[in-house]
Amino acid sequence: QSLASSLGGRGPDCLMLKIVRFTNVPSRAAGAVLLRSARLCGTPSRVDIRCLSTVSPSRWPAIQPQRLTPPDISSRFISSTSSTALRAVDGEGVGAPRSDASALAKIRQFLSRENIVAPDNYNRWLVVPFSFLVQLSIGSVYAWSFFNDPLTREFGVVASAASDWDLGSVVPIFSFCALTLGICTATLGPWAERVGPRMVALSAAGCWSGGLLLTSLGVHFHLLPLCYLGYGVFGGMGWGLGYISPVSTLLKWFPDRRGLATGLALTAFGGGAMVATPINEALFQLYYEAPMLLGAAADLHLVTEGGVRFAEVGGQLKEVVVATAADVARLPVLVPEGVYVVGTGSSGAAKTFATLSGLYASVMLIGAMGIRVPREGWGPAGWKPPTGDEAANKMITSGSVHHNTALRTPQFYFLWGAVAGNAIAGVTVISCAKTMMSDIFGTAMPAIVTGAFAATFVAALSAGNMLGRFGWANASDFLGRKNTYYLFGIGAPICALIPTLTATVATNPGTLPLGLFYFGTFLIVSFYGGVFAVLPAFLADIFGSKHVGAIHGRALTAWSAAAVGGPALLTYMRTNSHHEAITNLAAQVDPVKFEAAFGEPMEKLGELMATHTVTIPTLLQIAPPGVLDPTPSLYNSSLYTMGGVICLAALCNAAIRPVDRKHFLPETVVTATIVDIAKGTETTGTDATQATRKP
Repeated sequence: QSLASSLGGRGPDCLMLKIVRFTNVPSRAAGAVLLRSARLCGTPSRVDIRCLSTVSPSRWPAIQPQRLTPPDISSRFISSTSSTALRAVDGEGVGAPRSDASALAKIRQFLSRENIVAPDNYNRWLVVPFSFLVQLSIGSVYAWSFFNDPLTREFGVVASAASDWDLGSVVPIFSFCALTLGICTATLGPWAERVGPRMVALSAAGCWSGGLLLTSLGVHFHLLPLCYLGYGVFGGMGWGLGYISPVSTLLKWFPDRRGLATGLALTAFGGGAMVATPINEALFQLYYEAPMLLGAAADLHLVTEGGVRFAEVGGQLKEVVVATAADVARLPVLVPEGVYVVGTGSSGAAKTFATLSGLYASVMLIGAMGIRVPREGWGPAGWKPPTGDEAANKMITSGSVHHNTALRTPQFYFLWGAVAGNAIAGVTVISCAKTMMSDIFGTAMPAIVTGAFAATFVAALSAGNMLGRFGWANASDFLGRKNTYYLFGIGAPICALIPTLTATVATNPGTLPLGLFYFGTFLIVSFYGGVFAVLPAFLADIFGSKHVGAIHGRALTAWSAAAVGGPALLTYMRTNSHHEAITNLAAQVDPVKFEAAFGEPMEKLGELMATHTVTIPTLLQIAPPGVLDPTPSLYNSSLYTMGGVICLAALCNAAIRPVDRKHFLPETVVTATIVDIAKGTETTGTDATQATRKP
């Protein structure tokens, strides 16, 4: 219509449309659209259409219209033999694509963005449930703490054996997964925007399910590097791709409610662990195999060699573990205390990972097939972008910043710091939630805090994550993104107060400290969910929506930093606190009782700790009356540190200001050249007001 208006209704003898493929639009589709546009210009007797090579959006300003003389037109089209060259003569329509198109090309076409563009009257709410299916699947990553304990007793099954992995080796698998997430989103964000959400969601399904399958093999063969490769690398790639695709899609469907859009996209993601927890628990109960029970420790003759416990079985010494009341309380099924033979049972972890692989692949495939995108420039009926004071009050930009340019602005790095700092407490609690609950309250309140209760705690935190994503994102539409981030600073005093609550557990165990701990961690995780649900809308407000998908992918490296730094900090400080607690506890034990219980003198304490023979529960069994259990205080130093980091995040948020207009993208560039051979004139422009006519 713009071209027709600029020609004044006078049709040219020959119209050449030079197409630049800004997106991955097939030639036939682009040609058909432009041919219909050409007919508005008076239906010329001849129309030539050619699709040029792909040009990166970052080079749009460099594209200039070229003046073409008739010989140029002839030579260009006579020599054009590529599959992207099209011709329509006398209104016969655009030629069909080559018949020898490969099967791979057809698959790429089926998965491409242009194949899933919805009509203008499409109900945008139909996209939401399919996005949910993808997000629910990858959201199960937040149930990782469910796997910590089984992976640390894969050989011992009821308790950790000498050859089992320790907690410091297992928790970083989650951190490694988050690190891969950040790398993946930072590097593949532009690609995801280009190919569309269907291709991205299917890629996420393959990586996520394939990673779980590799992790299953790693657990089965006890190969820790394979677990890192499976869950840490491929799982992280699936996590990243499955995360950014629905977010970007729903932002385009809900430009009038960006906070609601991201809240919808990420609510299911935050609630993934709530759905995964009962599934994981049922699978562990199904696949759990109890090891061989020899009897009570007092009825057997145990031998200690190199810090490892052995018992005679059938005339041979077999490695054994001694399961205390605290150990059996963590198990998915009820077993008695006693001495068990190492390597004779199964925790069920390997089979659980394999089953989840097939389950999530099926669910994500359904979700990928139902995702649609709106056409470029679509908006809901009656909606107009905010302008003037309304936009200024909420720090909403009037332009768009390219994703490469965004990295050169201070706003990106201040927001990066605010995200990383606010997220560190939540991701740390999530990665070790089940272990923290069992450590702090399991010994003091064994009748209440059982393995099932700890699993319910994980599900409750997932609900907090889910509600936080939807609630805080929705609230940010009214409060503003920056003000919402200020509220997340409440996590700092909560982290500082939790150690005070846990200190009362050893002296005065009761439901009040348990309830306050439950509520405090629930609130911290809701803030964590809100940080990432508000982030895409915050980025769109600061940098514009044009490249928000790619910018969002790079901002998620802050998530990786928090997910790597938080759990690593917690496990390091917990390990130091744990060793210090055992050393102090052993100093209060009679050396004679110590040697009688463990078969080695006190001087071998370090060796016995390394092989998991001496633990806090086993020492408490021979400690003098009145000695307090130090387990609830193992996380104090970690929590104080996280509170300080959240304070730094609040300072970063305070430093965020609107982006300087010099970073905005230039106006839309000319993309078509009209050559009127008969009149010897050339018309260029992107709309009627910009069009110019040159002799």
